[in-house]
Amino acid sequence: MADAASLPDLLREARGLLALQRAIVGPTRYRAGAEPAAAAALAEERPEWEPPDDEPPLLAEAAPPAPDEPPLPAGQRQAEGHLPTAAPPETPRRGGAATPAPEPQEAAPPPDAPASPDDVPDLFGALPDPSQDEALSPYERIEALIPEDSPLRDMASLDEVYAWLDETELVPIDRDRIHPVLGTGDPDADLMIIGEAPGADEDRQGEPFVGRSGQLLDKILEAVLFKRPEVYITNILKSRPPNNRDPLADEVEAHIPILYKQIALVRPKVLLAVGKSAGNGLLGKKSSLASLRGTFQDFYGLPLLVTYHPAALLRNPQWKRPTWEDVKLLRTRYDQLTG
Repeated sequence: MADAASLPDLLREARGLLALQRAIVGPTRYRAGAEPAAAAALAEERPEWEPPDDEPPLLAEAAPPAPDEPPLPAGQRQAEGHLPTAAPPETPRRGGAATPAPEPQEAAPPPDAPASPDDVPDLFGALPDPSQDEALSPYERIEALIPEDSPLRDMASLDEVYAWLDETELVPIDRDRIHPVLGTGDPDADLMIIGEAPGADEDRQGEPFVGRSGQLLDKILEAVLFKRPEVYITNILKSRPPNNRDPLADEVEAHIPILYKQIALVRPKVLLAVGKSAGNGLLGKKSSLASLRGTFQDFYGLPLLVTYHPAALLRNPQWKRPTWEDVKLLRTRYDQLTG
């Protein structure tokens, strides 16, 4: 074995051989097996090796913790990303597509979490239309037909209704009227008679059925033992249409809630509609008078009979006989209901 004095000479000789080898075959990487001192000496002479640009590093150096930060417990390190919990998404190589990272799954709610309002079952179903609820009285059902935003809903008397009507323009015919025609008669009557609209005489006087047709209506009532002051008389429209034309659909829609309120306040037991327009307007139909008359119709729980308008009888006397049959039927039902 060589002594310590000859060691520098051996190193110089080894360096010479390595230099000769590099000149012949190029640099050689030593991965293991070299003596520590010899490896350190070789590292001083060979250039530092760097990987090519298209080659990823084999291992990433771990960053040392900041000197002023205390070490974290293992559980907290994992929660804050200091320890890997799953394999990171693959880093795309140059020229290749990246592998998509898996989408995060929504966490399931705990078993004792309260249910949202959408998960509560509907135990009773949709609330019924009050006008169709037979558990309510006919007057409650009819009053439910009034639009919810109408001031009529809060009115408690016919006088309130008239005061509001007198200063309110619902449709253009209200602008041209002389007087609004609300109704006349007993405000607690058991029989309500409903026409279609005021005429010229009614517009001037502000009272329904005051002309020739009104006089004939009085005679018809007297024939079956009714007196005018004992009944309540009104129309669907409260203003006269020009030239006594038939009511328009928008006019009926605007004025009929007033009639609903009148029915709710008077609370009659029987309704008599005179004329095809009045019968169809109440029942929402487009039927002939022949198909409407002769039998009672159900109007939200109240019996409704339709017959000829007195003005039509003045022009067609042959219709007086069927009208007579209708009012006899009316009297019979009235007596049954009022005792």
